[in-house]
Amino acid sequence: MKRDLWHPSECVYLRSLSDKFTPIFEGLRLDAMGNLIKVLTRDIDNNAGNFFLDFENAQPTEAERQLWEQVSKVLEEAMSILQDLQSYSGAGEAIRQAIQQPNDERVQEKAWNAVVPLVGKLKKFYEFSLKLEGSLHGLLGFLTSARCSPTQHLEQEQALARQFAEILHFTLRFDELKMTNPAIQNDFSYYRRTLSRMRINNLATEEENEVNNELANRMSLFYANATPMLKTLSDATTKFVSDNSDLPIENTTDCLSTMASVCKVMLETPEYRSRFASDETVLFCLRVMVGVIILYDYVHPAGAFVKSSKIDMKGCIKVLRDEPPNRVEGLLNALRYTTKHLNDDTTSKQIKNMLHV
Repeated sequence: MKRDLWHPSECVYLRSLSDKFTPIFEGLRLDAMGNLIKVLTRDIDNNAGNFFLDFENAQPTEAERQLWEQVSKVLEEAMSILQDLQSYSGAGEAIRQAIQQPNDERVQEKAWNAVVPLVGKLKKFYEFSLKLEGSLHGLLGFLTSARCSPTQHLEQEQALARQFAEILHFTLRFDELKMTNPAIQNDFSYYRRTLSRMRINNLATEEENEVNNELANRMSLFYANATPMLKTLSDATTKFVSDNSDLPIENTTDCLSTMASVCKVMLETPEYRSRFASDETVLFCLRVMVGVIILYDYVHPAGAFVKSSKIDMKGCIKVLRDEPPNRVEGLLNALRYTTKHLNDDTTSKQIKNMLHV
């Protein structure tokens, strides 16, 4: 076997015995959070491929620039969305007082005044999910087009691949925060009940309210989901595939499975993982891995959990379970409750047992 040894700061590349065998994941280099990642991977269309995923420094080519600038604006807003959600404390005490003293107008008014601005924030979160959906459609259109293979897309259009990963990272982080904050559902439920009562008593018109009844119905469906942002992206990915019926579905699923494999190898290999400069890098990779698994499960007709899946689900779940439970429970719940095919008969008992379902 012919063997080329690169400089120690790089990685070892093992070549195949013959052209019919393709390289497996063998190495990566990671200098700081999101720094240069060198991945040697099996190319989906059987050509040896090695490419960089630079989550920190990737800059757009001229071909990428227009879309990259559009998505960048959305990602900038994503940071403030997470900050607002993280600091969301709710109006629990004011609502409790209002329920206990239904005939005290002063107490009722105090609760209403406390809830209205919070519902304004929830409206902002919901409307941002629609922007995120639009960004995802644009990125998928670019990264899955037929002009080159999925791996070549990720290699040559790294700035957009990085943005795709950042969207998934945001999505999983948002849903983790939402799932651990019951005040969101409680505040919105109280708002809707009070709004209905006010409408019956002709105390307010639709125009005077922060959220009218039609928008409230859509928001209610959004927040009723355990992982609302991921559900939005899953539905958006499915819609992307159906709207682009001339594009082979494999273009999309192979892009997703490749990204899942990259993250899994980074996380499960101690010598690589030890080079992470920040613990946040681990969480970033975990969230991106889970995100692309769920999108794959929605897009691929057979899903991510069948034996023939291009994603090593047992390996991915093991990576999650090797983490402290408190840091991955939200991600495991996303796999349990947001995926489409987990409970199918084609899913092995071992996988179901690993996820405790």
